Amino acid sequence: MSELWSYGPDSRYTAGASLIGFKVEAADGHIGRVGEHTQDVGSSYIVVDTGPWIFGKEVLLPAGTVGRVDMEERTVHVSRTKEQIKNAPEYDKDKHRGDADYRDRVGDYYGRDQG
Repeated sequence: MSELWSYGPDSRYTAGASLIGFKVEAADGHIGRVGEHTQDVGSSYIVVDTGPWIFGKEVLLPAGTVGRVDMEERTVHVSRTKEQIKNAPEYDKDKHRGDADYRDRVGDYYGRDQG
């Protein structure tokens, strides 16, 4: 499942590039902007600030859900629908870094819910 936590070879993500502030597009439309991201080998993710879409919530998306990064347009395209993202385990900014159980729940959800 570690590939779920890595940017895919077709994503066009360039190591070292910051995605903070990039627009995020789900398979069926705009969901927000990147508020945080990592590029740690085997544990990369983006945190999307959904703004008014889901009442100002943030969502954690494993890097493997990133289908394509458009550096020119400053847009991240993810391979999940709005509904799939909305139904994901709730983001917990206090747990996402060090809690293996939380990360496993998120990984299990996105791993079985492949777009």
